[in-house]
Amino acid sequence: MITYRPFWETLLKKNMTTYELIYKQGIPTNTIHRMKHGEAITTKTIDELCSILGCEVSEVIEYKKDE
Repeated sequence: MITYRPFWETLLKKNMTTYELIYKQGIPTNTIHRMKHGEAITTKTIDELCSILGCEVSEVIEYKKDE
């Protein structure tokens, strides 16, 4: 299962809010909604988030084995 837990931690580390991502960086609100609910996003979106946050993919998503 893919989780976005690292994304929320990275946002805090970078002192950025979802408001900034949406209104200043142009990330669609639907994308944030999907991430909050653990739904799929595209690799293009992951690329954009990494670019905006100046981080690696592992700081946005992680794979957790289903238990």
